[in-house]
Amino acid sequence: MEFLRPATWDEALAAKAEYPTALPIAGGTDVMVELNFDVHRPSAILDLNRVTELTEWTNDGSVVRLGASVPYARIIAELSGPLPGLALAAHTVGSPQIRNRGGVGGNLGGASPAGDAHPALLAAGRDVFVEAASVRGTRLIPIDEFYVGVKRNSLAADELIRAVHIPVADGPQQFSKIGTRNAMVIAVCAFGFALHPGNGTVGTGIGSAAPTPRRAVEAEEYLGGVLAERGLWESGDLLGTEVVQRFGELVKAAASPIDDVRGTADYRRHSLAVMARRTLTWCWNDYRKQIRSAA
Repeated sequence: MEFLRPATWDEALAAKAEYPTALPIAGGTDVMVELNFDVHRPSAILDLNRVTELTEWTNDGSVVRLGASVPYARIIAELSGPLPGLALAAHTVGSPQIRNRGGVGGNLGGASPAGDAHPALLAAGRDVFVEAASVRGTRLIPIDEFYVGVKRNSLAADELIRAVHIPVADGPQQFSKIGTRNAMVIAVCAFGFALHPGNGTVGTGIGSAAPTPRRAVEAEEYLGGVLAERGLWESGDLLGTEVVQRFGELVKAAASPIDDVRGTADYRRHSLAVMARRTLTWCWNDYRKQIRSAA
């Protein structure tokens, strides 16, 4: 097995072009598990830990450009304001040691439907983009087009994830996860939710309940329509039990889970409905407080 250790981004791209089957490693929180259990034996390892720009982030006031290797611990400490949903998801990742090493780029590269970052990224809106680069150039992949199958993404063989572009939150966001214990656990299912009053939309993200992370599109359209038709964005009035209940049922219907050792498909569907109702209620209560304070 070849071990490649570039010092710069350009060197990393050149190495990936020469060894397109090389497996990138930064935090290594997923890669090392697969290597240790001989699940994956790549022809080469591409160590990105010396490429310091991958651990940097910027915020221009409207979009956060999050380096692929910014650790979850720093997302929690430094970005809970502009990216509250992702920061909440980061709190649930592994242990303190894993949160100090792992980053969103690894979650995206692995493309596991159970990855904790995915529901929050989907809920953050349709203007989330994965910045992928190769010696041929750079492109921005819409988050909705990034996941193409179980643990498969839309990266070309010679591409590396450089950063993720995420809109700064303009409304409350939430993340909920169910596991078989409180920490160090793969999600039985997870759900991300966000209110986007700026453009009058809502965002959802379902994790660990379908072949890929996905949105609950009908639930988004239903709730967005109710908020617009009833003038609730402006008034901040109560949603009503029937709206919250219907939203949960539509989220439940959007999932296509399986039975496995962590939980049954029926349990996952039921849990998603509960998490959808709760996260919507939490976010709407926060939004109503914002409306009142601004009045």
